[in-house]
Amino acid sequence: MSTLSLAVRDSSTMLRRNLLHARRYPSLTLNLLLTPIMLLLLFVYIFGDTMSTGISGGGTGRSAYIAYIVPGLLLMTIGSTVVGTAVSVSTDMTEGIIARFRTMAIHRGSVLVGHVVGSVLQSVASVVLVGAVGVAIGFRSTDATALEWLAAFALLALFALALTWIAVGMGMASPNAEAASNNATPLIILPLISSAFVPVEAMPGWFQPIAEYQPFTPAIETLRGLLLGTEIGHNGWLAVAWCLGLTVLGYLWSKAAFDRDPK
Repeated sequence: MSTLSLAVRDSSTMLRRNLLHARRYPSLTLNLLLTPIMLLLLFVYIFGDTMSTGISGGGTGRSAYIAYIVPGLLLMTIGSTVVGTAVSVSTDMTEGIIARFRTMAIHRGSVLVGHVVGSVLQSVASVVLVGAVGVAIGFRSTDATALEWLAAFALLALFALALTWIAVGMGMASPNAEAASNNATPLIILPLISSAFVPVEAMPGWFQPIAEYQPFTPAIETLRGLLLGTEIGHNGWLAVAWCLGLTVLGYLWSKAAFDRDPK
């Protein structure tokens, strides 16, 4: 069997293992998924009429704010979901299963690949669920073409891949599952200080550069442009650059941590 065939076979096995774990212990994923859904319902039904005044400039009501907030919540969903990946990786590293894998005749990188692919699939499924909730309460994207929908899906998948590799690195670097959950908290906090809920222009002047150039804001504005027809500008290439940069950083970090001899 060739090296490539061995890698694909072992990675598929590890992917199946991680998906079975997610199915048997769904509480972590569900708890993380509830955060963006609750925020969506809270901001739409409690703050929607008030917030829409500043968003649309004319106070057109809750429907305008639904269109504005859903793209941001879709990306926040990814950030919430991959926290579970950091916890899962840390659990594997500290409970001895990785030491056992090291003694087996399996492809070394398949353990990481299984975690990453499984996490991306869970993130995409979570995005679909939150998107369905958004559609149910009134979100519509009537002007987006099939190509723009495809580009939006590709951006979400690429963003999920980038954050997953970062979460894997966080899990590798954490001494236990609790620490991994705490270390991954910025992946949930960053969307709160982006343009997910209010425009960057509405923030204090000193804070606007921080909000504008962090990873979530360019991705959110690009997704809004694809689905709602707003101006994308420089946000498109900036979002892709962030995704590629975080993917490479997370991969190198995770590989270095995994290649170190266990203590």
